[in-house]
Amino acid sequence: MHDLPEGRTAGRIVETEAYVPGDASGHAYRGQTARNRSLFLERGHAYVYFTYGMWHCLNVTSETPGVGAGVLLRAIEPVEGIALMERRRSTTRPYDLGRGPGRLVQALGVGRADDGVDLCGAGNLWLAHGARSAAEIGESVRIGITRETAAVLRFYERGSPFVSGPRHLRA
Repeated sequence: MHDLPEGRTAGRIVETEAYVPGDASGHAYRGQTARNRSLFLERGHAYVYFTYGMWHCLNVTSETPGVGAGVLLRAIEPVEGIALMERRRSTTRPYDLGRGPGRLVQALGVGRADDGVDLCGAGNLWLAHGARSAAEIGESVRIGITRETAAVLRFYERGSPFVSGPRHLRA
């Protein structure tokens, strides 16, 4: 959930990817830097970074302080503030609002200013308990990486039309 002056947006997380300690494809692999400092915070904090010269991505830290690891939020099912998400994304196609990590962040209005935010504490960006349980959870290799490509660390809600990636990785 994200509260901003223009309104609240919220989405149900339907797809994630894990980047565990020692993972050569993770941003923490080479150690802490100014760019990835928040990835080394206590679990439950936001790690927001800019990628491909056009998208921000949002990770949730997943380890103890000083250990760099996180979970990339890859897709959401929009549940609140859909009109605001449509304006931010310049589309009315519900499946294109939060399918993919860059779209998700754009739809929610998350940016570098949210880097390091405690997602479990009081604030304008937080994780909340969903109103309904997830359906069956699928797992696969991660998408769009070049190292440790065989690791099965992507988790998604089977059958959700909001999940990203190629068809064979959504079944």
